[in-house]
Amino acid sequence: MPDLKIVDVETRIIDVPLVRAHKFATTSMDAQPILLVSIKTDGGVIGRGEGVVPGGPWWGGESVETMKSIVDRYIAPVLLGRTVDDVTGIMLDIERVVAQARFAKAAVEIALHDAWARCLDVPVHALIGGAFRNSVDVTWALGAAPVEEILEEAAEKLDARMHFSFKLKMGALEPEVDTKRILDIVDGLNGRAGVRVDINARWDRFTALKYLPRLADGGVELIEQPTPGEQIDVLAELNHLLPVPVMADESVSTPHDALEVVRQGAADVIAIKTTKCGGLAKSREIAAIAKAAGIACHGATSIEGPIGTAASIHFACSEPAINFGTELFGPLLFSVELLQEPLRYADGKVHLPEGPGLGVELDMDVVDSLTRD
Repeated sequence: MPDLKIVDVETRIIDVPLVRAHKFATTSMDAQPILLVSIKTDGGVIGRGEGVVPGGPWWGGESVETMKSIVDRYIAPVLLGRTVDDVTGIMLDIERVVAQARFAKAAVEIALHDAWARCLDVPVHALIGGAFRNSVDVTWALGAAPVEEILEEAAEKLDARMHFSFKLKMGALEPEVDTKRILDIVDGLNGRAGVRVDINARWDRFTALKYLPRLADGGVELIEQPTPGEQIDVLAELNHLLPVPVMADESVSTPHDALEVVRQGAADVIAIKTTKCGGLAKSREIAAIAKAAGIACHGATSIEGPIGTAASIHFACSEPAINFGTELFGPLLFSVELLQEPLRYADGKVHLPEGPGLGVELDMDVVDSLTRD
């Protein structure tokens, strides 16, 4: 077994172009910036993790630039000289140096797991209980194009058997216009696929009370985070009112957040992103709280690249609490392939990569070409 001692921590930012613009409630992007964190052991093993936020600092206050500074200046010194199997101790010591910054911590924690698993020549899921399945369902996020183009894109995905459910972003348009757009898409799909909406916490209580019942009555099967994340009492009111599931995303970044959602009955589903939660261990804590309360969990995305996506697949395939599918489509949105062998998507699912660590290998020529100066 190679020496486990950490001898180097490298960070770089890459900017990955998308196949089309991806729109959120307050912003859009045509490229996804990713912070790559590489941890090297004395035995020459390299583990990798990603720091990725959905569309920039509007979501959680972090960006690839802030993450790089935090990892380089404050977290790397904690790592150097330690061993990659000391994940719990390292992460506890990082908490004493850096508050919050969960996206940055996730990149480091996952790189540690990747390196540790590679040293042992086992997959990452073996370190977190073992995989009980080898694939998970994947919902596709449709764009912000006109309704006709959206329906064409959905039909292509259905005909190719790539995805069987779709999510649409809301919150950027006037609520009346936005609601009509969604209902037109539901009607156009005519029951061929499920439709979910994500409002990215942009509506207030009164707007939500007015328009969410129309969406539910019109056939939308799930409503994600309609109101501000900190207003858990409002989310609970809406969840008790609506006949379809409400999913909490911005409201749940920590185990304590999950406990509060459970206490108030604020959601039927919790979106778990290994990125926003700070890594695999914290994600498992949140999943345990949800499972104990009978709340479903969804494997959500921050539009990760293949490293972050692979980590989330290992988590989802080893965690029974992820029982409401996933949206781990990030690499499919990229116009370039970052891996030597791509992740496998087929029949509405993404498959667990095989091999030691995360089971994926970067194409470093492509990565170098996308690295920011």
